[in-house]
Amino acid sequence: MSDISKPSVLVTGGAGYIGSHAVLALRDTGWPVAVIDNLTTGFTFAVPDDVPLYEGDIEDGELLARIFAEQGTKAIMHFAGSIIVPESVENPMKYYHNNTAKSRALIEAAVKAGVPHFIFSSTAATYGVPEVEAVTEDTPQRPINPYGWSKLMTEQMLSDTAFAHDFNFCALRYFNVAGADPQARSGQSTAGATHLIKVAVEAALGKREHVAVFGTDYDTPDGTGVRDYIHVSDLAAAHVLALEALMEQPSRSLTMNCGYGSGFSVLDVLDAVDRVTNRTIERRMEPRRAGDPGSLISDPSRIRSTVPWEPKHANLDEIIGHALQWERKLGEIRGE
Repeated sequence: MSDISKPSVLVTGGAGYIGSHAVLALRDTGWPVAVIDNLTTGFTFAVPDDVPLYEGDIEDGELLARIFAEQGTKAIMHFAGSIIVPESVENPMKYYHNNTAKSRALIEAAVKAGVPHFIFSSTAATYGVPEVEAVTEDTPQRPINPYGWSKLMTEQMLSDTAFAHDFNFCALRYFNVAGADPQARSGQSTAGATHLIKVAVEAALGKREHVAVFGTDYDTPDGTGVRDYIHVSDLAAAHVLALEALMEQPSRSLTMNCGYGSGFSVLDVLDAVDRVTNRTIERRMEPRRAGDPGSLISDPSRIRSTVPWEPKHANLDEIIGHALQWERKLGEIRGE
């Protein structure tokens, strides 16, 4: 796609983990991009200096209208939201507000302004506990936690909106996102993050005393939870390709899994971190957490056949190596 045909993209949550990598992927390939973020979990340092950053909330219709007008926005990549599964079980209203109600406000503002393309950061949590080994997009969606429900409700709103308006969308259902930009321009920066590889790398660098292993009695080879880990830069690249696909066929909307189609257990990951860092992380076995399925692995056939997505970092040790590189840089940024 030539630069002439690349319209401006607004990235919500663009100062956060995945959003900031999408900003880099857009910017690196010549897309005009702007960011809106309320900075509750995002960081200004994650947004490049030449990318406009609007500090505000996606519920603010007046602000969105101004951004759309100033930037000439023709597409939205929506990452803003809350993402911690156990927290969603403890505080469901927070998730239905941040993830569902605010998404509704954003979609409404997009329709009102005539913004025709929308990429949505969805999740494999919409599948709940699937009865198949590899999850396809047609696997029944039966969320087992409010986080998954909050995202599924937004998928439904997008589907209904696309039926009623001149509007198309792509819902990308992520599996377990990990790693960091290979050039160490961004990474997972949230204090107290719950992502396993982030936690394990912090432990390897002495920032945590141990890693808790939640659940050792799942029906998996070693009893610990199995997940499909995808490098955040490969995921960001999938967003750009999905946007191109929406623009090429404006009457078509898409739903696609984002994963590699292979899984690693919690203990596999911790062993890999030990291997990459040449250290031994202390593991503490804990009971299962509410809302966690035992195994969740994608079937990525649809995304591979729909867009020319060729993952570049589908290697667990490489994912961990990039996470480690970012964690060290983050310590420098914070003066640790």
